[in-house]
Order: sequence, then C-alpha cells, then structure tokens
Amino acid sequence: MQRYSLLPAALLSLAFSASPAQAANAEPAHGWLASWTASPQAVWGSDFVLPANVPAVLHGQTVRQVARISVGGPRVRIVLSNAYGKAPLRIGAATVALAASASAIEAGSLRTLTFAGQPSATMAPGSPLVSDPVALSVPDLARLTVSVHLPQPSATATFHWDGRETAWIAPQDQTRAIRIDDAPGVQTTTARLLLSAIEVEAAPAAQAVAILGDSITDGASASLGIDARWPDFLARRLAPQGVAVINAGISGARLLSDGMGENALARFERDVLAQPGVRTVIVLLGINDISWPGTAFAPQQQRPTLEELSSGYAQLVAQARSRGVRVIGATVTPFEGALPGTPLSDYYQPEKDALRQQLNAWIRDSGLFDAVLDFDAWARDPAHPLRLLPAYDSGDHLHPGDAGNRALAEGIDLPLLLNNQSPRPAYKAVLK
Repeated sequence: MQRYSLLPAALLSLAFSASPAQAANAEPAHGWLASWTASPQAVWGSDFVLPANVPAVLHGQTVRQVARISVGGPRVRIVLSNAYGKAPLRIGAATVALAASASAIEAGSLRTLTFAGQPSATMAPGSPLVSDPVALSVPDLARLTVSVHLPQPSATATFHWDGRETAWIAPQDQTRAIRIDDAPGVQTTTARLLLSAIEVEAAPAAQAVAILGDSITDGASASLGIDARWPDFLARRLAPQGVAVINAGISGARLLSDGMGENALARFERDVLAQPGVRTVIVLLGINDISWPGTAFAPQQQRPTLEELSSGYAQLVAQARSRGVRVIGATVTPFEGALPGTPLSDYYQPEKDALRQQLNAWIRDSGLFDAVLDFDAWARDPAHPLRLLPAYDSGDHLHPGDAGNRALAEGIDLPLLLNNQSPRPAYKAVLK
C-alpha cells in the first residue's frame, strides 16, 4: 500500500525552491548515537545459585542510577526496558541530570523527561520505551543521573544484574531531588533496573563500537563506581575520535545457550545491531559455553564441540555483515585454577582448556573476522601460559582486575576499530 503525504501548496513550493548552492551549504542532519548501554536480562528466581539483589516489586518508589556515557552531544534521550515483563509497567515521572557525586545531581542540569510529549508513560510487556530528546549539553565521558518513579506496583522482571555501580531505591517521587542517598527508607543495589541505554545527538560521522561478551566484558571483578571495566578504558581512548563504546556484556553469558541471559545469537539484534551508530562489534565469548556445563550453573548440559562454537560465531558474523557491521574476534583468556573455594571450583578442567585453545586457534586462523584481538596472548603469564598474568588477575584466576582491564584496552590498536573515521575534538558541554 502506498502512503501519500499531503502538504499545503506553499510548503511544497518552499521545498522545491531551494537553490543547489543552498542545498550544498546546508548543515548535515545530526543523528542519534548509542553512547551507553546495559543489556537487559530476565530477573531470576530465588532458587538460582546467585542472588538477584533487587526487590521483587517496586511501588511508589524512585530508582536513581548513574551511568558514564562515552561520546557527548547537545541533546540526550534515554531508553527504558520492560523486555521480560509480563504486564504493562507505569512510569510516573523521569528525569536526567549531570551527576555531581554519589546520588547527587547538578541542580542546574536537571531535565524532565517526557514520552510522546507526556511526563508519564506505560511500557508494554516485552517492549522498550524511548524518551523524547531533551536539550542537555553533555561532554564526552560525562556521568549522567537518571531517576525514574514507579507509582504503581511493578514486578521487577527486567534488570541488568552486574551494573558495577550503586543505584538507589527511595520512597515516593524523588526524581527532582538533589540527592536521595540519605532519604529515609532508601535501599541500594548494584543491579541496573529499567535503564538500558543512553543516546546522544551526534554528528553524522560519529559511530559506536559494541562489545558482545560475558562477565569479563561486564566487569565482574572491576572496582565498583569508577568505570574500570575494559570497555570503560577503551571508551576513554576512543571518545576523542568521536567513537562511542557500548558494553553488551552479560555476566554468565554464552554464545549458544541461555544462562544468566539469553544466548548471544538470540540477543545480538537487540543489544548490538539495533543500537544506533554501531559500525563495529568486538566478540569475546566462549568461556562459559566451554566451562559452565557440568557445574552448579548447568549440571545436565553437555559441552559444545568446536564445530558448534565456530558455527555460532559464523552466524554472528553473517548477521552483522548483513547490516554492514564489521566483526572483530577476541581470543578467550586463560583460566586455570578459576573460582577456587566456590561451588564452581570445577569450572576449570584440563579438557575444557584444551577446547579453549582449539577455539582460540580457530579465531586466529579462520579468516572469518575483519580483525582479531589476541587477548589470550596479552593476558597470560609467560611463565605459566594457562593462567592470567598475576598483575592482571583479580584473584579468582578468571576475571582480570582493574589493571588487567586497562591492559586489555590499551593493547588494542585503535585503527582496527575505526571505520574510516576522522578524529574530532572532544565534545565540551555548555550548560545553559
């Protein structure tokens, strides 16, 4: 069915009266760029091996969260998620502001968010909710505070479990409060609730690098509240190039199977390809596919074969290239002795490591990827190659600590990530 736009004759006349010179000199239209993301997960039940650390129901409360964007701009909008909700979820009020410290905001930067022009909205089950753009000039690497009030009983069905940042849950509508961390009855969590993305208005040449990964990307052992995950360090390097970095890591994530989130093949479209501005994706996955089966996380599951893993990677590449997105493969880091003294002390076994090394050899040599980042070679101990370098090890022999995360990010040759991108000056906010 054809759709026709009916315009007054005067507007049609104006539309066709611009001279070629005027058209050539017109400023290119700006677009939206994903500058920060947290991939949605379904909240699990109390019988799961790890606690969810969120209230089962929110009612008449305000959730305040802080997120550090990568690339700045003159306008922002936020994306909320009810991806795993089974019922509509009412948003009573929402604001965004520049963070001052802890839960405090810079008062002059407070902006009320609207949705289709209204200060409240309802999220349908399974859906996102995108706010209207708001004029808030934010610099590169700014920390933004997003506050959302839920006036009705709302089951917490969707979250991002490992936010690596404190969030506050306070009674009543406190979306406009300067700070809420000292409010009576306030609760805290390090999970993300509702908030799944922050987008900025950016120049047409701006682009984003997405990182699809597991707990190593999600930052399981990174220090809380200081943006010390390896994608955070990479964002600092790329922001002056006008390139955002978005983190699509989920702790416990796998390429082929569901676990603490949907498998990567199922969520790739939502968490990476649908994010505005993504031109390149780094994939660092496989360790949980190899090591979860047979543990307390997945006692009945069978370990995948190298052929199954490589076929899964090939599917990711096919999906990405159909959208013009480059794919960079990253080798899986060493993990001998992982998670000692925990219910998952059998996470490492020699036969699992043999499969990891086969997978790494395939990632390096298959020719499938546009480029390869050899994280295994960069992170391992030369004196004991099956283990992380002690200086990089968080202590659990699986996840890098802050120093390891910095080293991984700084080891990347940035031109590998830039898709014909010219450097641009860092965006500096002008608060009005």
